[in-house]
Amino acid sequence: MEWWCRGLGWAGGVPGLRWRGGRVSTLAYGQELGFRAVGLRRCPGARGNPCPLEAVVSGRATGGRCAECARLDRAHSVAADTLLDDPQPYRVYLAWFGPGMTKVGITAEARGEARLLEQGAVAFSWLGRGPLMAARRTEEVLRQALGVPDRIAYERKRAVRHVLPDVEDRTREVGELHRRARAVGGWTETLEPLDFVPRDHAGAFHLDGLPPLGGTVAELVDGGVVTGRLLAAAGPDLHLLAPDGRCVALDTRLMGGWALQGAGESAGFSVPVTPTAAAEPESSQGELF
Repeated sequence: MEWWCRGLGWAGGVPGLRWRGGRVSTLAYGQELGFRAVGLRRCPGARGNPCPLEAVVSGRATGGRCAECARLDRAHSVAADTLLDDPQPYRVYLAWFGPGMTKVGITAEARGEARLLEQGAVAFSWLGRGPLMAARRTEEVLRQALGVPDRIAYERKRAVRHVLPDVEDRTREVGELHRRARAVGGWTETLEPLDFVPRDHAGAFHLDGLPPLGGTVAELVDGGVVTGRLLAAAGPDLHLLAPDGRCVALDTRLMGGWALQGAGESAGFSVPVTPTAAAEPESSQGELF
């Protein structure tokens, strides 16, 4: 039987692999995972519509869609500034991913903390709530005033998860950012300011005691196998203890568009892996387990 993955979701604060057709496989830390990719990676389409070309896409593309479907997926998107008239309330948040790695963002209030979990935010606090365009303007004003980016690369996020400071230090950094944001004038005239209430996701992500990162899956390939024990999950990433003892990160966005089959632990680990900067390759190629 073949399965088609739609990435990692965080329903109710719990990680789960989403599959075509709507099924979700809830994940439990410590469980063994194993699958084999089969055939070619094809564009899965966008917004419930199949790709009319069934286009073959690069194995290393985290988006996993052809150019036309990628444009359709971003249509009417808050992130792309194409959705301007959404009447529901939005919240501005301050997110912390690691020392010195903070950002300002917005999310629909009805989504709760889901957006923060999807991004892999280790700690955060709400800052304000109100209409979409006021939240969007505040986001831009605060990015400029506080000198924080609108995006942080997943490569940086996943690397620091293995060497996190304690929760008090995380809370202190978010609290300082919240204090500075409240001191920026003007935005409280259009948004309701919210008090600093720190939230921490290290427990939900299971990050405590995570061993050093040995490498990151670069891509799936036809016949390539991924196996390992699930140590942690954050954002779209699974952190697995591979059969050779190394902790390997798998960005589940790389799974989209592949036909996947089950594989037992004895199948090994045979997809390209990019070693971390501190890790030495085991062979001249340095990419295969």
